[in-house]
Formats: sequence, structure tokens, C-alpha cells
Amino acid sequence: MNDHTPIDLKAIAWDAMRRYGFEPGFPDAVEQEVGTIEAPAIPDGVPDLCSLLWSSIDNIDSQDLDQLEYCERAPRGEILVRVAIADVDVCVPKESATDRHAAHNGTSVYTGVETFPMLPDRLSKGITSLLPGPGRPAIVVEYTVLPDGSTRPGKVYRAVVCNRAKLVYEEVGDWLEGVGDPPAIFRDLPGLEEQVLLQHEAACRLKRYRAEEGALDLETIEAGPVMEGGAVKDLVVQRQNAARCLIEEFMIGANGATVAYLDRAGIPMIQRVVLTPRNWDGIVAAAAEYGERLPAKPDSKALSKFLDRRKKADPDRFPDLSLTIVKLIGPGIYLPLDPGEPPYGHFGLAITDYTHGTAPNRRYVDLIIQRLLKSALSGEDCPYTREDLEDLAAWLTDREKASQKVERFMRKAAAAVLLQDRIGETFEALVTGASEKGTYVRLTAPPVEGRVMQGEGGLFVGKQVRVRLMKTDPYNGYIDFACIGR
Repeated sequence: MNDHTPIDLKAIAWDAMRRYGFEPGFPDAVEQEVGTIEAPAIPDGVPDLCSLLWSSIDNIDSQDLDQLEYCERAPRGEILVRVAIADVDVCVPKESATDRHAAHNGTSVYTGVETFPMLPDRLSKGITSLLPGPGRPAIVVEYTVLPDGSTRPGKVYRAVVCNRAKLVYEEVGDWLEGVGDPPAIFRDLPGLEEQVLLQHEAACRLKRYRAEEGALDLETIEAGPVMEGGAVKDLVVQRQNAARCLIEEFMIGANGATVAYLDRAGIPMIQRVVLTPRNWDGIVAAAAEYGERLPAKPDSKALSKFLDRRKKADPDRFPDLSLTIVKLIGPGIYLPLDPGEPPYGHFGLAITDYTHGTAPNRRYVDLIIQRLLKSALSGEDCPYTREDLEDLAAWLTDREKASQKVERFMRKAAAAVLLQDRIGETFEALVTGASEKGTYVRLTAPPVEGRVMQGEGGLFVGKQVRVRLMKTDPYNGYIDFACIGR
């Protein structure tokens, strides 16, 4: 065991937040304001839907719950989906100190070492969270899933809801996939098992339909730290499973129904957009390396089928191909849209109308969308001008990119701490990048990526190699290797 000066990863995380323009702590004005907020009274005339078997599915330690789900069978084989979204706006008025801070940061940032919430815990993990307990105000978005997986937008309205079961991704996912027991709460809450199975049926229809339309099934490896007593004990890769897929599909459906409602109401909005790939020629070239030919013009269905074939043929290297495709497509952005304007579309999801509106505790754009919905529901003037939405869309796109940089840097810093006592050891690895900017490898275990500083000549992406760890630098997120075998 080597002796090291203790590494304060939390201090590194705070520095990274500041470096990328975030305010990592809450100003006194926000703390004082939030300290006076009480649970909001339920307005007269708002329907009470607490009798429905609402549930949530999230990480085991998540407390900032934004979304609940409930389904019912409908005639002609249809499934009615209700998604309840926490009413955050009721406690965070526009232009309040809390709102201004949330707008500045734009999003919660999850580093694995420390979470930097967009809203103080008293709100996001308490008053405005849809945790099990008493009824909470929410915005309910309805849509119908047809037998073929297409959807028909439905009503949007305010309601009181009650989370009857806080479910966990891993438990529900393992059970749905037949490799785990049913969650214990199923025994205590009659009808919940059947409810989750109905939700799963609806999600499978939605996913199948989007796949047929050209949705991209991408799988990248992002290993997050497992912390214990302030120390990094391991790195784990979050596995996509049936439960995460369920929530993702319901979120996509609710966001599409939200766009349809705002468009009918004549309300401007912010859409979440992935435009036509900025480097389709590069995607064509990447496919050609596998002996496959893609059309000369962007075609999501052709790309989706190519990716599906590669995932089946070489699952171990598929995450690296996925990362290449993600970079060539380009990032998602926010853009304003006026009523009646043609939508921008979302290339990766194979849908036309999309926004972000289901996580107002965690993302500021979702809080904006919530205010737009509430103005339409109440018949009040729109709270934002077109110019406001243009400025906010640009700023929140910037904040999302910055948050990804913080999270990526902290994954590297945590990995550097995990490996700091293993200098000189050798590892099996896979080359994940090779260009004039440098050659990079990912270890088989732990799933750490670093740069090859010696012996990199002639290496290419996908090559299996053996490397020796030369150096780690948590403060700069550096992990350096020498290639010693191929």
C-alpha cells in the first residue's frame, strides 16, 4: 500500500462546479426563502386522484421524485397512461430568489461523489417531491397507447395524487426480466403487481413502435463511483433494464403529449431537439469499417438496423461504437417553438414533437414547461415571451453541456483515486480512441478509461491490449498507461 495525501473528492467536485460556471451552494437569500415555505394548500375544484394505485420507480436512494405512473385498460386493446408530474411551480414562483438560482444552474448535477441539487432539499426531497405520504399537487398528463404502440394525446390537468409505492429500478427490472423475485411490497399492496405488469406492457408497445420508426438503441459505458465513508470503493456501470426502459418510454410519451397540448392551446414552448446528424458522412464511414453500407442521406431507420446488427454481433465492443455514433450525431439542444411552426424533431428518439417537462425538481426547462402548461390550463397570459424562451433555451443548452463536463471530469477523478495504489500493475484493456489527439483505452475491470502515453504506435479502436498503469492525477482527472502487449 502506497502512502498518499488524502484526496478530498468533494472539494474537487465543488471546484469543478465553479470552474464550469455553477453556484455549488445555495445563497442565504434562497435558504431564507425556502425556510418559510410550507406545503401548499390544495386549490378548490382540483380532482383528488389519491385512490388510484400510483407508483414511482427510481434509484434506491432517490428522494427527489418528479413522476408517478398509473395505467388502465381501455376499449379496443388500448392502454390509458397517466403520468403525474410534481407541481414545483406552486412553491417556486417565477423571479423568486430560489427561481433565479435554479435558472442560473439550470439542472441538478450528479457527480457520484456529491449531488448538487437545483433546488434545496427541503423542496426537492420534501415539499415538492412525490414521495409516499399525503396527497401532493401535480400536473397529470394523459395519453393512450394503441395496440401498435403509437399514441394518442389526451388530457392535461391539475390533480392531487399520492405515491402508494416507491419502487426501485433494480428490483423491478430483475423481476420483469425473470431473474429476480417480485418486490416485497407487492404482497402488501393488492393490485400493484398487475399494475406494474400493465405499465410494462404499455412500455414494450411504445419501445417496439419507436424502434420500427428508427429510434436508436445506443449503449455507452459510464462508470460511476461507489462511495463508502468518503472513499471510492468501486466503479459500477449502470445497466439499462426493463424498469428503466418503462420509465423512459412513459417519460417520452408524456413529453410528446405535453407538446401536443401546448400546440393546441397556442402556447410557445421550448422543444428538446436532436437535429439531423452533423456528421452523417462520418457515420457512413464508421459503418463501412464493418462492411456495411448506409444511405448517403441521413436515415434513422437504416442506422437503427445497423446498430441492432452490431449489438448482436459484438456486444462487448458495442458501447464504443455507440459512443462514436453519439459524437457524430451531435448533442441534444433546446430551441424555442411558436404555435403552428413545424417541429424540429428528435433524430435519436424517432419522434417529431418532444420537450423536457417531467422532471421540474431536477431541470429548469421542465419548470418552464410546467409554467406554460399552467398558464394554458388557467387561461392566463403566457409567462414568457418568444425572446425569453430564446434566451432560456440557449442558456439551458449551455448549462446541460457544462453539467456533463462536470460529471465526466468527476468520473475520471474518482477513477484516478481508485487506482492510485495500483501504479505498476498490468490490466487487460480495449482501445477506445486513436487519433492525433491521443490514444485511449478502457480497462476490462475496473471499467476505467485512460490515455496511453507509451507504446501507442499502431493501435486502433477495438484492439485488445495489455497495459501498465504509470500515473494517476485526481486533481486533473488523468490516468496514464503504457501499452506492453497486444
